[in-house]
Amino acid sequence: MPTSPAADDYLKTIYAHTEWQDAPITPSVLAAKLGVAPSSVTEMVKKLAASGLVSHQPYRAVTLTDAGRARAVAMTRRHRLIETWLVREFGYTWDEVHDEAEVLEHAVSDRLLAGVDERLGFPRFDPHGDAIPRPDGSVEREPFVLLGDARPGHTGRVLRVLDRDPMLLRAITSCGIDVGSELTVTVAGPALGDRVIEIPEGAREAVWLTA
Repeated sequence: MPTSPAADDYLKTIYAHTEWQDAPITPSVLAAKLGVAPSSVTEMVKKLAASGLVSHQPYRAVTLTDAGRARAVAMTRRHRLIETWLVREFGYTWDEVHDEAEVLEHAVSDRLLAGVDERLGFPRFDPHGDAIPRPDGSVEREPFVLLGDARPGHTGRVLRVLDRDPMLLRAITSCGIDVGSELTVTVAGPALGDRVIEIPEGAREAVWLTA
């Protein structure tokens, strides 16, 4: 079973793709998300399939097997706990933690991770609003709607903000939006309280609200 950082990144990306929507990931989308060549994806997917971690047929979507999902969830738990730790204990902002956690998640022992979880009070969500899987792999998540899909008149609490673009996260912060903020969708744009705000490009596809 490949347990390299690269293999784990593939599994996490496949898992994350279907957390907030149902369409399975294709090799081309996987390549785009990871920033690698399609040929590299083809090679790694073959290795993962041979190890029983993914299911894939040529020109079809890539899906996790039960073993692959268990590994992906375990690594996702590590990543999100470390992000939460960095924000709460070390003063990192939410736009700084993703890349740091990508490195640390492969170095932290299970014992230290359990200690971090206990010290933080067993958090349920990371700084971006993503659910932290429990040790048994279960995940808690509220019904949600993407900001760009919400109809005018909808009011919801910000559940999650996509964490892959630090510049977008900083721009969203500058608008006063954070996890837990309540937004009302209007024709003129989202409103924070009684104030319609101008959100940055890409925010509609990066912010999820309670349904």
